[in-house]
Amino acid sequence: MTSSKLSFQDMRTLGLAALGGALEFYDFVIFVFFTKTLSTLFFPADMPAWLAQLQVYGIFASGYVARPVGGVIMAHFGDLLGRKKMFTLSVLLMALPTLCIGLLPTYAQLGLLAPILLLILRVVQGIAIGGEVPAAWVFVAEHVPQNRVGFACASLTSGLTLGILLGSLMGTTIYTQLSPEAVLSYGWRIAFLVGGAFGIFAVWLRGWLKETPVFEAMKERKELNKDIPLKTVLQKHRRSVMISMLITWMLTAAILVIILMTPTLIQSQFQISAAEAFRGNNWASFALVLGCLAGGFFADKIGYAKALFIGSIILLITNYALYIDLTKGAENFILLYTIAGFTVGVVGIVPSVMVAAFPPVIRFSGLSFSYNISYAIFGAITPPFISYLSSHFGGLAPAHYVALATSVTIVISFILLRSRSNSLYNV
Repeated sequence: MTSSKLSFQDMRTLGLAALGGALEFYDFVIFVFFTKTLSTLFFPADMPAWLAQLQVYGIFASGYVARPVGGVIMAHFGDLLGRKKMFTLSVLLMALPTLCIGLLPTYAQLGLLAPILLLILRVVQGIAIGGEVPAAWVFVAEHVPQNRVGFACASLTSGLTLGILLGSLMGTTIYTQLSPEAVLSYGWRIAFLVGGAFGIFAVWLRGWLKETPVFEAMKERKELNKDIPLKTVLQKHRRSVMISMLITWMLTAAILVIILMTPTLIQSQFQISAAEAFRGNNWASFALVLGCLAGGFFADKIGYAKALFIGSIILLITNYALYIDLTKGAENFILLYTIAGFTVGVVGIVPSVMVAAFPPVIRFSGLSFSYNISYAIFGAITPPFISYLSSHFGGLAPAHYVALATSVTIVISFILLRSRSNSLYNV
């Protein structure tokens, strides 16, 4: 692949992969936009509201705990049998449980079995997304010229965040067009049933994609790993694993807290109406889509580590600006949430660093293991932890958590900039 420009075929691949990822990610995140509704429907009526919400956040977090299972298994076969097969399987595993959640009986209809089934379906969703995200990044990175990997990975991340925007728009539509009683009765089901249909459409889209040239070349030269790929990763690439896990923490904190949890948190913490909260989230999610693309563009121009360093510092500032404004009356909520959403786009640079950190023969396994283990740890603890901190220690608690994770990434990117082995990371 000698050309440094994206061909029509490259753009087509990026477009199809991003759209499919958007539809699948909608399925995964729509859960969090209906946290308050699900806490009412799937737990006893006499349970304290904060405890029911905490329980639903726990079920939401279970999807993150399950991610390594899907990630390790799909990555193993992705490194041995091909990227495309696993890329398609992950969508199917997401669509079916999303559809089932939309049809699930509530606690009033089924008793204790209702939240148990909700938990099981959420775990299957976690297995699916554990294979989807790493597969998507590896897939697009191996389809484009090397000096366009930053933009390719960012465009896919942008597609995934478009799924968040779709979920936010769906939440806004349902909450504003239906009465609270109608939302509890049937409105919430619409979001999940539509998601199931989205997932089936995404499976069809994946059929148009071709296997990556990098994998085909390795297969032709018989360079595929004859050992267990993950074993090689853990024996020879521990530094890359550690770096990837720590920068994934920043990605997790920024997406979960600023984009996904803020609409729910500010309703209870700052008495912002649901309609206003989701309106702000719509703008922030839209800005995030653009921010990811901007991050990928600059990563290719100035280097991955430098772009990650600068972007993380800016995110640190806008994160505090948003939450400080909320504590002072939220006069500039929409504007500051939009700006914060755009700066969260620094997460679009993260996959480029991880793709470059592992050689092609074990790339899928290395990236998937690092990303999913980190997401399982931090993704699982963040929702209930932030919910608890916010209710007990005040409105700035979420901002402090994001700042901590972002500071770690700032330190790592600075070390990469100073390291003589920078070439591994294309910086």
